[in-house]
Amino acid sequence: MAKTIRIVPAILTKDLNDLENMVRQAETFSDYVQIDIMDGRFVPSKSVTCQQLATVPIKSSWEAHLMVLDPESCLQDLYQAGAQKIIFHYEATASPGKVISQARELDLKVGLAVNPDTPTSAFMPLTGDVDSVLFLTVNPGFYGSKFIPEVMAKVAELRKSCPELEIGIDGGIKETNIRQVAQSGVDVICVGSAIFLQQQPGESYRHLLTLANNS
Repeated sequence: MAKTIRIVPAILTKDLNDLENMVRQAETFSDYVQIDIMDGRFVPSKSVTCQQLATVPIKSSWEAHLMVLDPESCLQDLYQAGAQKIIFHYEATASPGKVISQARELDLKVGLAVNPDTPTSAFMPLTGDVDSVLFLTVNPGFYGSKFIPEVMAKVAELRKSCPELEIGIDGGIKETNIRQVAQSGVDVICVGSAIFLQQQPGESYRHLLTLANNS
């Protein structure tokens, strides 16, 4: 039986009102969302902060994608805000093992995000310690960035080495490429602008979900 690929709505904004509006929208069509946190240091752009995020009630289960330096500094705030999982960048810390252990102490699930240029060999020793790996198929930090298809070869490489590991892709996913992405062997596809910048986000989400699972 073929596995079902999950589509996770990815929310990226620096405006607190927009954040709440997008959260409320997502709750009408998905029971799980990803919220992107950017610090203007690891990536050029800034988003809402972990502290601001804690002021928005979120009924769905959610994870935080941390595009920040020193990701361990965010963990306590995200735990208190109700996150189920944090995904931090391999490239954002000299001590990824420390981030993982601190998140585990808070009973948070942990994912490892990797930029397009990072080889799988660099983070392979950590794959046994995390719940998932999220490949960025764009240079992170902006909605609507250009998709980098070469990353999908890394998905196949990691799938061969870690057949049971949850693997996700994030960045530049849209109607024209989601079938190709789904065929790469991923379990999860994170989608931002192709959902939230459309006239009917819920319909867009359901359409992408159908395309991904009929690829």
